[in-house]
Amino acid sequence: MSPKRRQQTGTLFAAAGMERDAPHPLPDRLRPRTLSDVVGQDHILGPDGALTRMLATRTLGSLVFWGPPGTGKTTVARLLADATELHFEQISAVFSGVADLKKAFDAARARRETGTGTLLFVDEVHRFNRAQQDSFLPVMEDGTVVLVGATTENPSFELNAALLSRARVLVFHSLDPVAVEKLFAHAEAIEGKKLPLDAEARAVLGRMADGDGRAALTLAEEVWRSAREGETFNAAQLQDILQRRAPIYDKSADGHYNLISALHKSVRGSDPDAALYYLARMMDAGEDPLFLARRLVRMAVEDIGLADPQALVICNAAKDAYDFLGHPEGELAIAQAVIYLATAPKSNAAYKAFGAAMRAAKEGGSLLPPKHILNSPTGLMKSEGYGSGYEYDHDMPDAFSGQDYFPEPLGRQTFYDPPDRGFEREIRKRLDYWAKLRRERS
Repeated sequence: MSPKRRQQTGTLFAAAGMERDAPHPLPDRLRPRTLSDVVGQDHILGPDGALTRMLATRTLGSLVFWGPPGTGKTTVARLLADATELHFEQISAVFSGVADLKKAFDAARARRETGTGTLLFVDEVHRFNRAQQDSFLPVMEDGTVVLVGATTENPSFELNAALLSRARVLVFHSLDPVAVEKLFAHAEAIEGKKLPLDAEARAVLGRMADGDGRAALTLAEEVWRSAREGETFNAAQLQDILQRRAPIYDKSADGHYNLISALHKSVRGSDPDAALYYLARMMDAGEDPLFLARRLVRMAVEDIGLADPQALVICNAAKDAYDFLGHPEGELAIAQAVIYLATAPKSNAAYKAFGAAMRAAKEGGSLLPPKHILNSPTGLMKSEGYGSGYEYDHDMPDAFSGQDYFPEPLGRQTFYDPPDRGFEREIRKRLDYWAKLRRERS
């Protein structure tokens, strides 16, 4: 070997040694080395898990990993490649384009000619547009790559149907407290020292991680950095030192829709405590209070309706109060509206009636109303019978004529069927009374 070549080789080995000796963050040092080391995903990696069953056959189809950050999606993909003896290739949809995809596909084809398969891991796969997603289809179908895509977004909404039909979706769960505690114990074993926290502070640290394993280890590392010799933090000191990690909540993503759905269903289920909890979660995460106020108006008309007509008034008043008072005083008005809605009598009769009327209107077409309720401003229209036989309700006994107002081909319909709850109990009595008069006068 020439002196120059020897010098270059020595430099490379020295650089590799320096890289090994360089400090690595705790999450990187504790990255699982085998699939059995992964915590919190027993439903796919346990003895009867979906991936365990696939690996037993030594075959692997294309997959989509769906779950929140820090749950092990990248790690599991890398370990799957090792377990199936596939070359691991990783790209990110955030930084890659068509040229990068073509390069990755060409490299996979070249490897295939030498007998080596490729597991192509695509992080944030939902960031690719529809055309880019379609480019995966040929190489998935002919076996050039085994695609493993990772996404934090709902694949049903963000990925092409053609791509989803060729891949199996596996859901990764947020880490529960038991899994987070396993990470802390593993970190303590690696570091050779206990976390300087009392029992309450340790539980608070786990909650701060919010189900994110990477965040849990990063927070643990921050605790060790912050503690002086012999110091132990309580819960209050811990929160001061770490300045509390913000909740995972993306107002444009699943977290947003999950929580507003939970709020809506808690209101519908007449549980004011749960409803207040989800309202507080969303406000704490920075949700626009006027978005919440708009959704409360929707709940008032969909789930309460005429069982309590004041519900809509209260919600609009809460919106106006927030406009007037602003943050944070105005938020109490929204919370008050939530309590009112959750404790109000529930009825979706108006919601169902409107839906039924819309279906009848679409199916019936352009039916002419009965001629007796049409105006006759011209002689021709009068000669055609427009307005003939109309009975002015205020001139009739009980201010009720009992006439039929539906188009003749359609016949009389019943859309609104109020329950015997709240104010709709009174509406029910009125409808029953008018139905009785209609039968008597028909």
